[in-house]
Amino acid sequence: MSTELFSTYGDLLDRTARKVKQYAQRRFNAENYDITVDQWLILKNLNQNNDLNQSQLAEITDKDHPTLTRIIDLLCKKGLTERRIHPADRRSFTVHLTELGKHHVAEWTPKMAEIRMKAWENLTEEDYKNLKRILDTIYNNLG
Repeated sequence: MSTELFSTYGDLLDRTARKVKQYAQRRFNAENYDITVDQWLILKNLNQNNDLNQSQLAEITDKDHPTLTRIIDLLCKKGLTERRIHPADRRSFTVHLTELGKHHVAEWTPKMAEIRMKAWENLTEEDYKNLKRILDTIYNNLG
């Protein structure tokens, strides 16, 4: 593949990812969720795997530690998450989804599905399968 073609597709991937994130954030704002897309990503992952340490959460969400710390601080202030002393290591902590956080995740999850479906509109099942295969290949190529 030529460098020019690679650059075009790389730009297209970046542009599309930004557009999806911007669309989701506009919907969050319209629904008065008072969270960002990045905050949602943390909440969703904690809902699936509660009580993760910051390193685990950073790896799952692909966030660097300073960014993740800021997001967790904001979510704690909103009462959606809390830091708990790690039961096996008092020097570290886990991030825990609060009852309010669980309530909001349950409330917001169907809306998130609607947002995702908007992005997939006009794609066939075959389109989806091909896109998934291609994206998985790109992801796996990078280790």
